[in-house]
Amino acid sequence: MSWLKLEGRVAVVTGGGSGIGRAVCHGLAEVGVQVVVGDINEETGKAVVAELRERSGGDPLFVKLDVTSRASVDAMFEEVVQKLGTVDILVNNAGINIPRLLVDPAGKEELTEGIWDKVVAINQKGFFLCGQAAARAMLSSGKGGVIINMASEAGMEGSEGQSLYASTKAAAYALTRSWAKELGKHNIRVVGIAPGILEATALRSEEYERALAYTRGITVDALRASYEKVSIPLGRVGTLSEVADLACFLASERAGYVHGTVFNISGGKSRA
Repeated sequence: MSWLKLEGRVAVVTGGGSGIGRAVCHGLAEVGVQVVVGDINEETGKAVVAELRERSGGDPLFVKLDVTSRASVDAMFEEVVQKLGTVDILVNNAGINIPRLLVDPAGKEELTEGIWDKVVAINQKGFFLCGQAAARAMLSSGKGGVIINMASEAGMEGSEGQSLYASTKAAAYALTRSWAKELGKHNIRVVGIAPGILEATALRSEEYERALAYTRGITVDALRASYEKVSIPLGRVGTLSEVADLACFLASERAGYVHGTVFNISGGKSRA
């Protein structure tokens, strides 16, 4: 039995096919958790399952998931409960980021209603649908559980060119605190993680960096330099595995009295 004592627990990780979600899947599998990779991308999701089997053993499961669809979310949790018996942990991670300006005088990268609806549907509605389905499963089991909402330091600090993304991540703070007040009495802990600037992922793609640099009136090279030399007191970007390590701790009973709060993991960026 490991120090975290998570062996045999069942965890659903949304957006588990890439980026932070993939790293969290690996971290949980390494400490003996039965991991369910939920992702809309079947190719990447199944690839992560293959990686987990090779590196950590066990019997991970992939379920195709559209977090914006009630039917898809409910079907996934029904399948998990049917096959694995329970849901002990939800990592509410699936999300996207499309940098845009509220008003762009040049008319190139301005926030539109369509972009607004897409990002809110994934980042905010998706948290609601998955959180609700997970909580229902945890209540039915009578064993309680843990919900981890993936926020962002941008949700507290705001972010130039990313007002839409930041607003959905601010909602993650509010959902975490509110659900904690509702679910604590049922032995369901709700916590959040707020990463800062991390190593490149699918979320931090070349297109993302191009758009973000444009919204700030700088070059992509200048944007990249600012990650390490200006914004972060520790002088480096974070690693995905560091976020995964925090998720594993929060999912465990070692964090049994941690509830209704969001942990910043940004190398001190929010306090620069």
